[in-house]
Amino acid sequence: MKFSERLYEKLQPIWRENHNHPFVAEMGKGTLEQAKFRFFMVQDYLYLIEYAKLFAIGAAKARDVRTMGRFASLMDVTMNEEMALHRQYAAKFGITEKELEEASPSPVTLAYTHYMLHVGNNGSLSDLVAALLPCAWSYWEIGRELAARPGAADHPLYGEWIRMYSSEEFGQTAQWCIDLLDELTAASSEAELKKLEEIFLNTTRFEYMFWDMAYNKTMWPLDEKS
Repeated sequence: MKFSERLYEKLQPIWRENHNHPFVAEMGKGTLEQAKFRFFMVQDYLYLIEYAKLFAIGAAKARDVRTMGRFASLMDVTMNEEMALHRQYAAKFGITEKELEEASPSPVTLAYTHYMLHVGNNGSLSDLVAALLPCAWSYWEIGRELAARPGAADHPLYGEWIRMYSSEEFGQTAQWCIDLLDELTAASSEAELKKLEEIFLNTTRFEYMFWDMAYNKTMWPLDEKS
């Protein structure tokens, strides 16, 4: 069994909780409150800035030129294409570029991105891939699941998100990360695999927390009381 298959099988309960979160379910039905998606878009923009740094770290930790080049390409695409599309899409919800650039991260966004960057900076290349994979993998699966629902991909507001993450191009990126993790762990010891499993589990948990944060538009509790 490949390590990715082991992860997928073992973590199905929490994996399905992510996919069945009310934010995701309501987005697929087209009933999600626009203010919640708007909040999500701003926080996701801030998340992507930090997420892209993992690709830079991956390029530095890569063992061969091919892998280094792919990580460099992923960072370039994220910063110069995906971020531009994100800004254009955000405009549909009345989010200006100024608002995106001046936005403050939520506690969950901070915790999630700081954890991934800590793992990426201080761990091995396998650790880094295990940390970044749940985001790409789960978004690809969620995109495909929502795209299979009649009319979901054509929704005037949420259809573009669904089409983006169910696309073949995004799927190729997610699959490359899955294949890389399998390649890197082919000869790993059980102790090493358990460590990677914990990292993958932690960022999978953070994925759930991110959906939950967006659904409840959660920022700092003390700020809400001030």
